[in-house]
Amino acid sequence: MGIKALNRKLYKEYGGRVTASLEDNCIVLRGCLDKWEDVVAAGLMCAKPHSKCHVVNDIVFTGAEEIPMRMPELKDTALDGDRPDVLIIGGGISGCSIARELTRYKLDVLLLEKEADLALGASGRNDGEVHPGVDLSRGSLKHKYIRRANRMYDRVCSELDVPFKRTGQYACFGKKSWLVPVWLYAMWRRFYDGIEDTRIIMGDKLREKEPEINENIAFALSNPSSGSVSPYNLVIAYAENAVHNGARVSLNTAVTGMQVKNGKIVSVETNRGTVYPKLVINCAGVFSDEVARMAGDRFFSIHPRRGTNSILDKKTGKRFNAIASVVGASTPGKTHTKGGGILHTVHDNLLVGPDAVETYERENTATNPDSIERVFAKQKITMPELSERDIITYFTGVRAPTYEEDFIIEWGRKTKNIYHVAGIQSPGLTTAPAVAEDVAQEAAAWLEAEENEAFDPIRHAPPHLAAMSDAERAELIAQNPDYGIIVCRCEEVSRGEILDALNSPICVPTVDGIKKRLRPGMGRCQGGFCSPLVTKIIAEYLGVPLTEVRKSSASSPIVFGSRKGETADV
Repeated sequence: MGIKALNRKLYKEYGGRVTASLEDNCIVLRGCLDKWEDVVAAGLMCAKPHSKCHVVNDIVFTGAEEIPMRMPELKDTALDGDRPDVLIIGGGISGCSIARELTRYKLDVLLLEKEADLALGASGRNDGEVHPGVDLSRGSLKHKYIRRANRMYDRVCSELDVPFKRTGQYACFGKKSWLVPVWLYAMWRRFYDGIEDTRIIMGDKLREKEPEINENIAFALSNPSSGSVSPYNLVIAYAENAVHNGARVSLNTAVTGMQVKNGKIVSVETNRGTVYPKLVINCAGVFSDEVARMAGDRFFSIHPRRGTNSILDKKTGKRFNAIASVVGASTPGKTHTKGGGILHTVHDNLLVGPDAVETYERENTATNPDSIERVFAKQKITMPELSERDIITYFTGVRAPTYEEDFIIEWGRKTKNIYHVAGIQSPGLTTAPAVAEDVAQEAAAWLEAEENEAFDPIRHAPPHLAAMSDAERAELIAQNPDYGIIVCRCEEVSRGEILDALNSPICVPTVDGIKKRLRPGMGRCQGGFCSPLVTKIIAEYLGVPLTEVRKSSASSPIVFGSRKGETADV
């Protein structure tokens, strides 16, 4: 569709309040609208799926005040004058996997993350599914990477010592009359699109495997290659292996500006000083378009999308062992995507979700009750005995789609020394290992870097008592009695494991930092018993009073003082 036709369409819909122009092979939208859903709808109206001609949405949203990016409280000069070969912006799955792959070469790699820990954005707030790619068609970057990356997961998780389960996935259908068209779809995906594990399984056979699936399910599309992984544990493992191989990670470090001369980034300003990189890799998630703008290379826009998941008690994990969702346009809970599903997590809980809701707030991860209600309404069709009473916690993440609903993995178009890894939403967790390999190879070739013969792909995770036999535990405790002191009874986490995490390559001495690495506080009681003990262990390790220990960041104190007016020492 040409620009004139687009403008006619926009005029009909918005009465002249929005116009489109073609600039530098981008469709640029301008105007003012007071409803966010209209801002997004205008962008989607002008976008073509998987197109390299991206929509840059500069429509002013007048319905709310612009919310500035959350900034770290830390300000110092620790990085001032630093000259890395590669500066990676963003500590999610993309940034950390690329950092690890770059250490296969003789390069000085510096990764910046503005939060107090890694994987605090979408990379740590998703369902952890390793997708098979059955819903992806040829022509997209998502399809290009999905099967190759899916096959890499056994090796990558083995190298990084991260638990991974191939649970299998079922897309369930209630009408037997759909069998022939869905079978044709399955064959198309299997033989044309390369999703070779796609099969049809009839309802009775499915219920033999998963007895709690709705008795009215007629058949399902099956993909055994689908699996589950802990997304934040994978990100941390990638980063720790990167540090082991010489990369550096700077937390609480936000990019605030760039100096660009003659189409090249000369310097990058942060709250910790000015850095002078040879190459910048943009993995900034919901802020990746802002980083592109700073670099004078903005050719796409991100429209944030919220998704809410619920975690159920582990007793529910014994009732269902795979990933499943009912499919149908009329089912409740359908927003932008298929409406989420039920997933058996790698830690043996059940996870229900997510939904998909457009939002102008890039960092608002509050959970709304209607999101939970919407997802459960749908997934009870899949598994009727599903109950909100089994929820032990819930969380919301904000994804970073482009209007073209595809990844952006390419060099800068105007600025020479920036590489964009943007628009990374589902299945971005799945595709990360393959994307990281390609980006690292391109960056190394551009920098003419030599291979690092000393690169070690192996990361050894600390001992995990919950996965050990009684004999293995006894042997470990005999070597170090700290492993015999159980701090979290729900998840069987010991004092020794917490001290291991505090001595890890990337130490994050906060209650949430320990929680993400080891799971104390993720059980049924949600930290009601173990959080004070974890806080005390951190204080002892740091040699500080309890008032200096934080939940997640510098702005989240746990203890404010003694009730009796005494100092809250360890």
